[in-house]
Amino acid sequence: MSTHDRLLIVDFGSQVTQLIARRLRELNVYCEIHPYQNVTDAFLADFAPKAVIFSGGPASVLDEGSPRPPESVFALGVPILGICYGQQVMMQMLGGRVERGHGTAEFGRAYVTPSAERIDLLSGWFAQDREQVWMSHGDHVAEIAPGFTVYGTSPNAPFAITADLSRNFFAVQFHPEVHHTPNGKTLYENFVRLAGFTGDWTMGAYREEAIRKIREQVGDAKVICGLSGGVDSSVAAVLIHEAIGDQLTCVFVDHGLLRLNEAEEVVAMFRDNYNIPLIHADESDLFLGALEGVSDPEVKRKTIGKLFIDVFQKHAAEVGGAEFLAQGTLYPDVIESVSFSGGPSVTIKSHHNVGGLPEKMGLKLVEPLRELFKDEVRALGHELGLPASFIGRHPFPGPGLAIRCPGEISREKLDILRKADAVYIDQIRRHGLYDEIWQAFVAILPVRTVGVMGDGRTYDYACALRAVTSVDGMTADYYPFTHDFLGETATRIINEVKGINRVTYDITSKPPGTIEWE
Repeated sequence: MSTHDRLLIVDFGSQVTQLIARRLRELNVYCEIHPYQNVTDAFLADFAPKAVIFSGGPASVLDEGSPRPPESVFALGVPILGICYGQQVMMQMLGGRVERGHGTAEFGRAYVTPSAERIDLLSGWFAQDREQVWMSHGDHVAEIAPGFTVYGTSPNAPFAITADLSRNFFAVQFHPEVHHTPNGKTLYENFVRLAGFTGDWTMGAYREEAIRKIREQVGDAKVICGLSGGVDSSVAAVLIHEAIGDQLTCVFVDHGLLRLNEAEEVVAMFRDNYNIPLIHADESDLFLGALEGVSDPEVKRKTIGKLFIDVFQKHAAEVGGAEFLAQGTLYPDVIESVSFSGGPSVTIKSHHNVGGLPEKMGLKLVEPLRELFKDEVRALGHELGLPASFIGRHPFPGPGLAIRCPGEISREKLDILRKADAVYIDQIRRHGLYDEIWQAFVAILPVRTVGVMGDGRTYDYACALRAVTSVDGMTADYYPFTHDFLGETATRIINEVKGINRVTYDITSKPPGTIEWE
C-alpha cells in the first residue's frame, strides 16, 4: 500500500476514466481507479482516501440496479467531485432529481457560463466569460440536492456546475479530463489543492519507495526477469538491479523477429553498461521454423507466445533456485484486467510475453511498475539514468516483425523488412521528427509488383510506411508527412534495400488495439 496521500477514483464505466488518473498524476497526486462494485464500506475504511472522484459512465441512474457508490462515501468527510454520471448519481442519492433526456441531451462541444458567485474550484476559469467543455449525457439533473448551489450553466445543462461548499461536494455535467475541455486540468488542480494534496507523487520518491518494497518482498531470494528490450521491462530490470544487485538475472529471448541490430544493442546495454547478469537466448531458428508457412496473424501471435513460454522456462531454469519472476506490468494493464461489468473482457492482444509463467514455474511475481502509466515509466527511466534515446523509443510489439510481415514469413522477407525499417527510422530521425511520432514502422506487403529500375525489369516486394501520433496510446491518427519527405524516403528505400521496388504510405487512423499492422 502506498504511503502517499491517496485519491480514489470510483469507476462507473466511462471510456475516459483513465484520463482522470492521468491528469491527477501529472499534478503529482497519487490516485487509483477502482470499479464501483469493489468500493465497499470495508474498502473505503482500508483505502482511507483524502478525496474521491466519481467518473462518468454509460448507465442511467433512473434504471433499476444502476451503478451506485456506497452511502458511506458521503460520510467520509473528504471532498468529492462527481463527473457526468458521477454528478447525476450524487444528485439522485443526496436528494435531488434526474430526468431522461427529452431534448436536453448533449454530446460534444458546449460552452458553460458562470453564475455571479465564483468559487475556489473555478479559480482560473471564465477569463473570457465562458469556457469550452465536452459534454456527453442523455439524462440531465432536473433538481439539485439540498445544500447545493449552481455555479455554471450551459444551454442544455442548467446545472452544469454545482457545489455544496459546506461539505466540499462538487459536481459537473461535463468531462474536465478530455482534451476538448481545454481548461479542465485547472479544475482538477483546484480540486486537489482544496483537498489538501501536496503533490508528493514524484519519480524520485517513487524510486526510493519501490527499491525499499522490492528489498522487503524479495529478501535474499533470486529473481529472473523476462527482458524484451522494450522500455517497460528494461526500466523494471534496472530498478530491481539497483535494489538487489546480482540476485537478479535477466533472460533475453531472441526470437529472430527483432529490428536491425536490436539484439546486439540490448545485450551491450544490459550486460556491458549495467553489468546485469544476462542470459541471451538466441532461439531464432526455433521460432522461425515454427512460423514457416503460417500466415494468419492470430496464429502467429499464439505460436510465438507458446514458444516464448517454453524457451523462457528452459533458460530460466539455468539460474537455479529463483523464487520470483519480474514483469514490467503497468497500471493500464492492471485496470484493464478488472472487468467493469464483471463479465469477460474483450481480448485485444492475445500474445503476452510471460503470460502463464508464474503458475507454471511456481514463481511469485515482482511488478515494481504496476502503479505507473507509460509516461511515468519513461520519467522513472530518466531518474534511473537510462539513455534518453532508449527511453523515448517507439513501442514495439511482443511478436516483433511477425505482425509487420503480413502473410507467410521467410528469412529473406525479414531481412528486407529490417533494412527498409532502418532506413525509414533513420529518415525520421534525420528530419527531427522521431519524438513527434508515437510509433512508426515499415510493413512488407505479401505481394510482388513489376517495376523498372534502370534498364531492367524487376519483380520485387512492395512495402508500406506507417506513422501515427497519439497522446496516450488510447487513440491514434496518421502523421502528416510532407510529399518531399515521403518522396525522399521512398527513393532511399528503393535505392538502398534490394528486394523492394514500390513504397506506399498508410494514412488510416487507428483505435488502440489496431495501431500495429495486422
